[in-house]
Amino acid sequence: MTSRKSEILVGLFVVLTIAATLMLALKVASQGSVGQGETYNLYAKFDNIGGLKVRSSVKVGGVNIGRVERIHLDPNDFTPVVTLSISKEYNTFPETSSVSILTSGLLGEQYIGFQPGFSIDDIENLAEGDYIADTKSALVLEDLIGQFLFSRDSQ
Repeated sequence: MTSRKSEILVGLFVVLTIAATLMLALKVASQGSVGQGETYNLYAKFDNIGGLKVRSSVKVGGVNIGRVERIHLDPNDFTPVVTLSISKEYNTFPETSSVSILTSGLLGEQYIGFQPGFSIDDIENLAEGDYIADTKSALVLEDLIGQFLFSRDSQ
């Protein structure tokens, strides 16, 4: 009888562990951009987005302020347009701000690095739907290696 009781307890423990793991995974997967607060969208055009993906982080000095909401091609000039979903908590960035695609580590995941610009009295803040004018595209490791090899051959 004790064997049957211990089997039921072990089975119950396994079921609870699976349920807790599933709940944790769903909570992490459905987590909002920076939390559950409101966001606003900014847009940035890049020449090359490299391996940037939807839901990649947007960071200022290592602090997560948003996520990449959408990536699509501009139908007029066929350049990638990245939609950034920024927490409303961070709504005072000036229009002179810039964004660049950075990599965490040598071969790590790519994210958007947001650089706040200078603020002068006549410069407005970025607002919902604004395009960030100053962008720096991703560095593609294969291009850098190719440039190094070809510059070395020509010497």
